[in-house]
Amino acid sequence: MKSMALPKMSTSKPVSVKIQSEQGECKNHLDQRFNPSAPNTVWAGDITYVRVAGRFCYVCVIMDLFSRKVIAWKTGMTADKRLVIDTFTAACVKRGNPNGVLFHSDRGCQYTSKDFRKTVDNADFVQSFSAKGHPYDNAVVESFFKYLKKELTNRHSYSSIKELNMSLFEYVEGFYNKSRPHSSNGMLSPVEKEVAFFNR
Repeated sequence: MKSMALPKMSTSKPVSVKIQSEQGECKNHLDQRFNPSAPNTVWAGDITYVRVAGRFCYVCVIMDLFSRKVIAWKTGMTADKRLVIDTFTAACVKRGNPNGVLFHSDRGCQYTSKDFRKTVDNADFVQSFSAKGHPYDNAVVESFFKYLKKELTNRHSYSSIKELNMSLFEYVEGFYNKSRPHSSNGMLSPVEKEVAFFNR
């Protein structure tokens, strides 16, 4: 890589800061059943990080597991409960405020916070959590982050959140949702999988 003057892909991580958890009961209702039979049956969410202008910015996404479509995403300079609440609210609005949906995430303090749990309850959703220390319980979103970094963010440098947001919009809305095939979708893109479902 040195001889070809190629920049190394970033492997640095943000410093872990322990925050008091408000966990309460954390049942795993999903139990790795990643292929629901219809849209708005199971959503999954998670947070990752991207370096922006020498700092870490956090990206929160919510995905519909039926089609693997990213239905909402937001960025912020802190990975707090406000970020996940705003992303969840945006997802509900985009999907016409469905109810009875199973929402799955890890046991991060953002998702176990009283404020987020209240938001989920008010939307008439059922909350589900990965087992402690088992990231493969949320493997579909983890896989999305893997390819997001491999195909996009690790190959770019960002000088501002605005620049990152534009890049994410082009990737998620312009490529991933519309065009990227998935083996779990029979090689259809997320949008194509949903169109096929509603046109049955």
